[in-house]
Amino acid sequence: MLLLQAFYSVRSERQLIEQLDYNLLFRWFVGLSMDAPVWDVTVFTKGRERLLAGDVAAKFLATVLGQPKVKALLSDEHFSVDGTLIEAWASVKSFRPKDSSGEGRSWHGLGVSGIPCLAGLS
Repeated sequence: MLLLQAFYSVRSERQLIEQLDYNLLFRWFVGLSMDAPVWDVTVFTKGRERLLAGDVAAKFLATVLGQPKVKALLSDEHFSVDGTLIEAWASVKSFRPKDSSGEGRSWHGLGVSGIPCLAGLS
């Protein structure tokens, strides 16, 4: 269920249970038939707490991270974030990177990565 919540960007457990009530894909994933009753959200919450308190979640993550295909996607040098689902609170141009003295400097004339760019091409 937590995988469904993460993969389909369901924001809360209550919404996840609502999805289970009418979404056939979600019902199939958790093994519910079309006419089976959906459990109460509090039952799911208690089950999630037990899952995360035990070693099951940690073992699952360790197994996934140990897969050769996943290892090729990991890096100690950088990380990437999928920002398609993140609402922006400020524009990139409002941020000011710090120079070595700790003082901020303007982004004017810099590309998104902070690398100087040609005027009109940024």
